[in-house]
Amino acid sequence: MSLEKRLIGDLKEAMKAKDQAKLRSIRAAKAALLIMKTDGTGSEITEDREIKLIQKLVKQRKESLDIYVKQGREDLAVVEREEIAVLETYLPEQMDETELKSVISGIIDKLGASSMADMGKVMGAASAELAGKADGKAISVLVKQMLSN
Repeated sequence: MSLEKRLIGDLKEAMKAKDQAKLRSIRAAKAALLIMKTDGTGSEITEDREIKLIQKLVKQRKESLDIYVKQGREDLAVVEREEIAVLETYLPEQMDETELKSVISGIIDKLGASSMADMGKVMGAASAELAGKADGKAISVLVKQMLSN
């Protein structure tokens, strides 16, 4: 089922349940998807693009959450946490750290990377292979850690 169809179905359910957090989150995702569809590029909306879109929305909310927490605005932080939780349900299941280390280790071995100078090559391959399955920041931290040893 496409993301758009899932969003429409979930929006109806959220309206019936009067779940404000879900309504806000789904409406934001639908709006972002509509913008992507009508951006004028004419490129097809693939599942990968949909996943990247949701990841972008989650990342934006996490950045806002950090700012609100630093400023002591718990009222706004709660809203961001709710929206993050709803949006993450539309992402594929994220890999845990053990699986992530295993995959990154395989990529490092395959590329023959041995130092921090190879980080760009490893990050490019890891980002492509792990798209949607792991957070870019987590990938970056592990790659740095593994290449610096």
